[in-house]
Amino acid sequence: MADLSTTYMGLKLRNPVIAASSGMTDSVEKVTALASAGAGAVVLKSLFEEQIRNESEYAIGANEQMYYYAEAEDYIRDYTRGNDLQKYLDLVADCKAAVDIPVIASLNCVSSSEWTKFASQIQRAGADALELNLFMLPSDPRKQSVQNEAVYFDILKRIQEDVSIAVSAKISYYFSGLANMATRLASSGIGGLVLFNRFFSPDIDIDTFEITSSNVFSSPEDLYLSLRWVAMLSSMVSCDIAASTGIHDSSALIKQLLAGAKAGQIASVLYRQGPGVIAAMLEELEGYMQRHGFADLTQVIGRMSLHNAGNPAAYERVQFMKYFSDIR
Repeated sequence: MADLSTTYMGLKLRNPVIAASSGMTDSVEKVTALASAGAGAVVLKSLFEEQIRNESEYAIGANEQMYYYAEAEDYIRDYTRGNDLQKYLDLVADCKAAVDIPVIASLNCVSSSEWTKFASQIQRAGADALELNLFMLPSDPRKQSVQNEAVYFDILKRIQEDVSIAVSAKISYYFSGLANMATRLASSGIGGLVLFNRFFSPDIDIDTFEITSSNVFSSPEDLYLSLRWVAMLSSMVSCDIAASTGIHDSSALIKQLLAGAKAGQIASVLYRQGPGVIAAMLEELEGYMQRHGFADLTQVIGRMSLHNAGNPAAYERVQFMKYFSDIR
């Protein structure tokens, strides 16, 4: 029997399948079901900084007392924020008590405010690690790239000052110098990089003239953007990499492992097929390893990375015409 265990950010995982942060990981019952189905770890649904702020502002606007008492606004804001944060801390603690696999908390940060101090409370609640979902849309023409990038490092610095558990950064590919940014982030002391974020993509209803959402779930074709960068960056960075987006079956998981990922995060396939898909993926992964004579995942991970691949230049090829010109 092949050994499917792996390590990610210093955590021992029984296998490389991680249930990604989503609505599938927002309750103790769902997390327990994922653990029973065989998940190697879970990332709890993200707590969004904007969510806390917006709910506080809504509570303030809906309460007439603030017009009569000068201190009411501060009280309502602090109470609302504290109540939401406590619910998340309870989720962390309850999930940790219910399952025997690593429980990774998730924060979506957009600023390096004092709000990052909440990370230390997450650690005390029992989280095994913390995933920071980081993305600042570079839409302000007055800001240069160096200003946008500085926010990432400021957030990571402040949070790592407050916690001793491993911290990972879940990032996007929206960087003009992605390889440079990734290696710098890895050198900041984080334990892992998650490649890549999946975002809300706006669409337009041409009849109602409303902004709607495009496809919410990823598709198997989304695999290839992250696959290229996992293969390239796993040879360059000083931290572990978890692949995310586009992993819908065991074949996709195996490809990401061969490229150099220590683990693969899944979400969309869980919505579509349920937790039972995990067992099928693991069974097929084990079958693949047995067919190729791999005793454990160390013989799989990174076998096809940029550093180890027989044709590493293929990962850097970007022009279709150049590819087709080689076909006879």
